[in-house]
Amino acid sequence: MTTTGRTRMRTEIGEQPEALRRTIDGLLPRMPEIAALARETRQVLFIARGSSDNAAVYGRYLVESHAGRLATLAAPSIATTYRRKLDLSGVLAVAISQSGKTEEIVETLDWAADCGARTVAITNGPGSPLAEAAEAALITDAGEELAVPATKTYTTQLAALSVLGLGLGLGAEAEVDDLRRVPDEVGRLITLTEASAELPAIVEELAEVPGAVVSGRGIAFGTALELALKIKEACYLHAMGLSYADLLHGPIAVVDEETPALLVAAESGPTLHGTIALAHRVRAAGARAYGVGGGPGLAEACARALPGPALPEWVAPLGLIVPGQLLVERLARRLGADPDVPRGLNKVTQTD
Repeated sequence: MTTTGRTRMRTEIGEQPEALRRTIDGLLPRMPEIAALARETRQVLFIARGSSDNAAVYGRYLVESHAGRLATLAAPSIATTYRRKLDLSGVLAVAISQSGKTEEIVETLDWAADCGARTVAITNGPGSPLAEAAEAALITDAGEELAVPATKTYTTQLAALSVLGLGLGLGAEAEVDDLRRVPDEVGRLITLTEASAELPAIVEELAEVPGAVVSGRGIAFGTALELALKIKEACYLHAMGLSYADLLHGPIAVVDEETPALLVAAESGPTLHGTIALAHRVRAAGARAYGVGGGPGLAEACARALPGPALPEWVAPLGLIVPGQLLVERLARRLGADPDVPRGLNKVTQTD
């Protein structure tokens, strides 16, 4: 907790508009450098863990759906445990780490380079081992993050991935304008969410259940995974993050009166209709459905809803996670937990 009584997590949520503005302004001039790497590669391999892995899921969908390149998530154990060399010629390996100090991620990026990949790092750690290991380092400008749950480092990673997508051929002037609108929209969304009567109501209802399902699809899928992770690490509740397509293939059986569903979606895009349909199905089964984003259509289909960003789908996740962050911070405090220092966790996690 800060000396004002506000948690560090809440303070850092509020710092996101300026952190995003600094990061976007600092990285957009790097687009020609990314475009030069893009000309020498044909597909993208993302290397990450934890919240950074959820950011990578956004990167994968963004690159495939909007930049038209094949993208996939790396299994670091292939490099660090199995020590198997692969042919990665024509691959752009993008390693993502908040601190840039996670040894497994640095080792996997070095492995990718040794296998023939071109390399990029996305990190909030200038001069970190990861930044030094990459050919090009996209440094986010989130400032120091003290709370263990990632907030501003996560959204600035998404901003860096948006710039990466632009450099890989996602779009031109109109898309750059979309990205530049993000900081102001995130600031508006923080104010709007905190003023909503729905926020404390959802907190009270979630405080009475053992867990929840969190679902989204496509561009919003990474947001669903990140929100589920935050609920687990800060609130100690069971939370399952799933694509709604996977949810419908069996796990929806766990959704009941004691296991509500949180559904996340942009205000537009091809997955919105399916998210709204899922909300109707959840409520027909006697369970509660809470919406995050998705415009009036999802809000009407859910029992309660939090506002989402007024942004096009491709860049919506930079704002879409923010109401979820505010929800988690309040829910943790309601449950008597300190969201700044979740039990058993450290800011930098090392794995083999």
